[in-house]
Amino acid sequence: MKNSRRSFISKSLMAGAGLGMVSSTYGNEYVTAIDKNPKLSAPSDLKITDVKCGFIRRGSGLFVKIHTNQGIYGCGEGVDAVPGTYHLVKRMGFFLRDKSPFNVHKIFEDIRRAGHFGGAQSGTYVAVLSAIETALWDLAGKALDLPVYKLLGGKFRDKVRVYCDTALYRVRFPSPDDFATAAKDAISNWGFNALKFDLDYASDPDKYDRYNWTASPGEIIRMYDQLAAVREAVGPKIDLCVDMHGRYDHVTAQTIAKKVEDLNLTWLEEPIPAENFDAFKTLTEETSTPISAGENVYLGHGFKQLLDNGVDIIMPDLQKCGGLGEGQRIANLANLYYVPFSPHMVASFLGAMACAHVCATVPNFHLMEWQSYFHTDPMFKEIVTYDEGDWVKDSFVTVSEKPGIGVDINEDAMRKYAPEGIPFFE
Repeated sequence: MKNSRRSFISKSLMAGAGLGMVSSTYGNEYVTAIDKNPKLSAPSDLKITDVKCGFIRRGSGLFVKIHTNQGIYGCGEGVDAVPGTYHLVKRMGFFLRDKSPFNVHKIFEDIRRAGHFGGAQSGTYVAVLSAIETALWDLAGKALDLPVYKLLGGKFRDKVRVYCDTALYRVRFPSPDDFATAAKDAISNWGFNALKFDLDYASDPDKYDRYNWTASPGEIIRMYDQLAAVREAVGPKIDLCVDMHGRYDHVTAQTIAKKVEDLNLTWLEEPIPAENFDAFKTLTEETSTPISAGENVYLGHGFKQLLDNGVDIIMPDLQKCGGLGEGQRIANLANLYYVPFSPHMVASFLGAMACAHVCATVPNFHLMEWQSYFHTDPMFKEIVTYDEGDWVKDSFVTVSEKPGIGVDINEDAMRKYAPEGIPFFE
């Protein structure tokens, strides 16, 4: 192909100049200049050579690195459903060897179909595939000198609005005053205009049974008082999102959803587990509080069932639901139901920026999750490299214009957080 391109250029130069009779050396300098120019992104030449991975957060954070024969690499991340998956990553990596990284959708579908009898419908298999798929987008973008959002079809917006998960769950049993203080701090210290709080506290003294999660009257009062304190502290214009982590039963979900209607929540997230999709139908019909779900749902098939049963807002986690391409497909599916797309995000800044690329490409993007640990835990600054300014400003993340995702991982820094006994990028 190189020879063909060289011949074509030489003949074109001579013909264009009307110099068919001049020296055959005419144009050689131009051809030589082209040959000297790096061709690292020549699609026909780029092949995957290896896939390596490392873990942090006691194995719950997976980072995948896909290497090629031209020194270009791509990075991806998987979360939550990834502990113990080193050999699954290596198995998927073996499948990728010698393949072109540009056929991202085909590779995703090939690996997914190959696991039809191995759990490829959800869970661990899809979470690891999410990391692989994300790394392929990063790699393809770097090779083509394009940011991922352009590979996904272009953007609707330059910045992605995020809400801050206050992580108040780290306090064993926070009071309403603790809720109000955390809300005001997130606004004054970091500039957020959308916040999220959790309501599920096993340590509530009014909870009488460890396994039964039917909230007692005392728990319902406590939940309302915590949220009312936040609303009073921040006023009516701040988005107030609430998570119950799928722990409660249907009757509790009905009760609390009705109880907090006057607080004008942005959403009440998974007051019941998401496995029984039908249960959401009556819940959403009975309250004006928007009900959201999806952080533990996989692939478009799962989200279709949520949407068919009336969930008001979907929140796939792109680091485990199937990756960036599947996340975009899920968002576009939701758009057909006129449902907002508000992705869950508990990854590193690599995962956050990867998610932001998808959020930029769909019309129905609403809010993306942002973790307060980015501001408080130095590990998250150490394990990535990023040189485009603030990670977040005034509750918005600016989508990177750099090739690929725009965020790299720092293996040396990450190594000290890696769990012992698991190979680290080997």
